[in-house]
Amino acid sequence: MELGLKNKSVIVMASSSGLGKAAALEFCREGANVMLFSPFEEELKTAQKEIKEVTGKEPLYTVGDITKYDDIKKVVKNTIDAYGTVYALVNNTAGPPAGTFDTFDDEAWQKAYELCLLSYIRSIREVIPYMRRNGGGRIVNYTSSSVRQVLDNLILSNTFRMGVVGLSKTLSQELGKDNILINVMGPGRMGTARIEYLDKIRAEKAGVTVDEVKKNTIKNIPLGRYGIPAEYGRVTAFLCSEANTYITGQIILVDGGMVKAY
Repeated sequence: MELGLKNKSVIVMASSSGLGKAAALEFCREGANVMLFSPFEEELKTAQKEIKEVTGKEPLYTVGDITKYDDIKKVVKNTIDAYGTVYALVNNTAGPPAGTFDTFDDEAWQKAYELCLLSYIRSIREVIPYMRRNGGGRIVNYTSSSVRQVLDNLILSNTFRMGVVGLSKTLSQELGKDNILINVMGPGRMGTARIEYLDKIRAEKAGVTVDEVKKNTIKNIPLGRYGIPAEYGRVTAFLCSEANTYITGQIILVDGGMVKAY
């Protein structure tokens, strides 16, 4: 299938590692002009080098903090300066701390809001004018499988990920006339540092080893394994491509069948 991504300009947030990096690699594999974004410059340099080695296409990068509006404006400006426009935006961010309701004060709630929801609002606000000028575009917002089935001990994530769903569903209605397609993606148990962190917390809470947590989790995944970031990246590339012309306002889970909710 021809995805039509060659020379298309794509911003991938939180892309120095994990799912964001995997998506950026797939975009470069398809010939897109990619802008990486992360607060970790050394990781960005490594990602840039590794992606070029695999795909032959070198992405650019911007160092910044997704919770700072000026940095979001900077990555969009850098993309425009380098590539002339923005065709697609992949919103991605690290998850907020694990914990229950009694664990968090107002400051923790505010930080989680700024990290998981306000950052997406700001980045979308910045790219929409360019997409409208181009006659269309694509936006994918990364969330979590919790948008279909809440996850224990993750109340901050459960709350603000659903905010992203409300934002995305509403924007799919408002932006359809502009040919801007916007969708939500949620990972199940993927082989990332975030999942390693959550598995460690679950193991400590249950008084078992991390390997035991993984084995018990895999029992509830029909495909019998954790996913790999590349599998997530390929779905992202399709949703952002010209091959996708009629999917918008949807939630797509890449979870190996783990979530049983409709």
